[in-house]
Amino acid sequence: MSEARDKTEGTLTRADLAERLHREIGLSRAESAELVEQVLDRITEALVAGSNVKLSSFGSFLLRRKGQRVGRNPKTGVVVPIEPRTVLTFRPSPLLRQQINR
Repeated sequence: MSEARDKTEGTLTRADLAERLHREIGLSRAESAELVEQVLDRITEALVAGSNVKLSSFGSFLLRRKGQRVGRNPKTGVVVPIEPRTVLTFRPSPLLRQQINR
C-alpha cells in the first residue's frame, strides 16, 4: 500500500490497516488483522452500549437520540410518522480538521 494509492483510491479498508501494521510494526499478518478487529470491536461494543467514543487528536463518535416526528412523502405529500431512533455522528478533532484542510 503506497501513499499515492491511499490518496487516489479513496477508501481505507481493514485489510489496509492490518497490512500497514504488519509492515511498520512487524506483527505477523494474522496478528495485525486480529489487532485491527479487536480495536474495531471495542469501539462497536461501546457504541452499542450507548457510550460515545472519543479518540484524542482524531475525533468523536457521538450517539444522538432523535424523538418521534412527522415526515412527509415528497411524491404524494402523505404525512408519515417517523419513529424515534438513535443516529451515529462523527465529529473530527480540530487537529484532524486542520490536517485535512492543508
